[in-house]
Amino acid sequence: MIRIKRELQDQILKKLLPNKVVVITGARRVGKTFLLKDIILKLEKDFLLLNGEDINTHLLLKKRSVENYRNVLGRKKILIIDEAQKIPEIGSILKLIVDEIDGVKVIVTGSSAFDIMNLTGEPLTGRKHSFILHPFSVREYATEETALIRPDRLMQRLIYGNYPELIHIAENVLKQEYLNEIVSSYMLRDILSFENIRNSEKVINLLRLVAFQIGSLVSLHELGRQIGISKNTVEKYLDLLSKVFVLFKIEGFSRNLRKEITKSSKWYFYDNGIRNAVISNFNMPDLRSDTGQLWENFLASERLKHQQYKRLKVNNFFWRTYDRQEIDWIEEEKGELHGFEFKMKNRREIIPAAWRKTYPHAGYRIISPENYFEWLS
Repeated sequence: MIRIKRELQDQILKKLLPNKVVVITGARRVGKTFLLKDIILKLEKDFLLLNGEDINTHLLLKKRSVENYRNVLGRKKILIIDEAQKIPEIGSILKLIVDEIDGVKVIVTGSSAFDIMNLTGEPLTGRKHSFILHPFSVREYATEETALIRPDRLMQRLIYGNYPELIHIAENVLKQEYLNEIVSSYMLRDILSFENIRNSEKVINLLRLVAFQIGSLVSLHELGRQIGISKNTVEKYLDLLSKVFVLFKIEGFSRNLRKEITKSSKWYFYDNGIRNAVISNFNMPDLRSDTGQLWENFLASERLKHQQYKRLKVNNFFWRTYDRQEIDWIEEEKGELHGFEFKMKNRREIIPAAWRKTYPHAGYRIISPENYFEWLS
């Protein structure tokens, strides 16, 4: 069985401190429980592992008293709760535990369906360290694959994405079934359980429209018109899709140049496999017309993982002018600007004239299959 070490493992262990809570969030099926098991193997002291989906856990923690929680923990100094968002008022429970039981260390995980960051947010201010776990990253794959097989694996990942369980599935048909199951059974269920949303057809239609507009400016008004819902409802659905780690948004960059576009946004999927499942297209790159979109989505999502796992303080944008000059990805870090253009074929670097003139000190690179690994690792 292939076992890939997650980048967050060592970071989480370093932040596992007395009277602090480590919060691990992420979409369903990205490996939070497996990560917990690997962390447990590194722990020297006794721990208590609870499952937030078990009613017995709810009963165990229901009585809100320090004495009850002391009895629950016994001599154990490490408390681990998987799917903690299922437990009512979990934030207040954890606050009482870490404030009143000396030396206790806590790890909790949760899918973002009920936004555990908000559930634990205010009660745990100053008491927690938060991490987001994504599907496998380029850096994580590098621990078990050679440079020789990497190009072929890349083409597979553009289509099927990076969900951990896929590494154990050899047949493409079974990979497709797995991804379709995630979309229908996990992702949609989480979304529809949020704020009593019941119209799954509208959500899927919205996702399809966004999937076909990867790399393009997205108009909320136009999306609503095509689906038959209001702009405000589109905005609400997109916000929910962000909270369950299906989509993320990138804004336009500007330093007040009148020709720069800033009011529209670009949307990407956190995983290519989910994107392709939504549009029911698992053809390989050489058999489809959206290869550029696949490449752009893959790089955007992988760069986001790289930044978050490295704990980099970076602002991400795209750049576009009304006369159609554009750069796919802009990073602003420590006052410096870097522009990156995503191309499947490594072409000669031609910097847009308006970018060169307006931001003469900014960097610029084309990211292609020839150099993407260096950029992401």
